[in-house]
Amino acid sequence: MSVAKVIEIISGSKKSFEDAVNEGLARATDSVSDVTGAWIKDQRVIVANGKVVEYRVVMKVTFLVKPSTTSKATKKR
Repeated sequence: MSVAKVIEIISGSKKSFEDAVNEGLARATDSVSDVTGAWIKDQRVIVANGKVVEYRVVMKVTFLVKPSTTSKATKKR
């Protein structure tokens, strides 16, 4: 049986929404392993002097939780 956890992160890019997503996932996978997917919850832009200066995304990143060798669930198997 697999167990997954979801974390919410915010990422920004001066280039595009796609770049903000890629940068956010790259940072998430630096500290979390077994990332299996992401859901883009929100998108917004930061505007200065009438121009878009940053693209931001709020995303929920899903990753698998590794089983503990001492957990009760593992011992029942």
